[in-house]
Amino acid sequence: MEVILREDVDSLGLRGEVVSVARGYARNYLLPRGLADAATPALVRELQKRDAQRARHEAKTTDEARAIAQRLEALELRFDVNAGPTGSLFGSVTATNVADRLWEQEKLRIDRRKLRMSTIKRVGRYTVPVDVFQEVTAELRLAVAPEGQELPSEDELAALEAAEAQEQSAAQEAVAPVDAAADGEPEPPVAPSAEVDEPPEDARP
Repeated sequence: MEVILREDVDSLGLRGEVVSVARGYARNYLLPRGLADAATPALVRELQKRDAQRARHEAKTTDEARAIAQRLEALELRFDVNAGPTGSLFGSVTATNVADRLWEQEKLRIDRRKLRMSTIKRVGRYTVPVDVFQEVTAELRLAVAPEGQELPSEDELAALEAAEAQEQSAAQEAVAPVDAAADGEPEPPVAPSAEVDEPPEDARP
């Protein structure tokens, strides 16, 4: 069935996109969690209307696009996020988050599909290419920092990433012996009891 995503969903799509999913996945996961709505004709028309309104704010000429590109390249958007001790985010920063921030902070309307970025799941500095117009591309800088803290240096970020990789490796090694034991040799047969039942008294000689 077709649904309209209300939020970005990893490996599925971005907010506002119409995607086709298995009926069970929609009914048991997406719809109950408020991540999507059934793609009724009325909702699809409303989505198309919004897309047309957004398109009116986008660059219409190369000169307009270059001016927008200059503004984008002068920016560094900061995202304060909830992160663990090794720099992994409890959540993510997506193209939709970046497009929303550009509009809220700079009043720049950029279609999130023009942001060439993967979902960000670690603190750090990122450079995102933005396809502003035909043959006009800008590079937007992002700073994804732990909430209320300064962004670690490049060396510190590399150390955090190495620490996380080491933790994951240790966790996998800890699981391996358990799996090996589960798949190991079968238990030896239990030896028969040494006790022998005596015959009833009336059967004794």
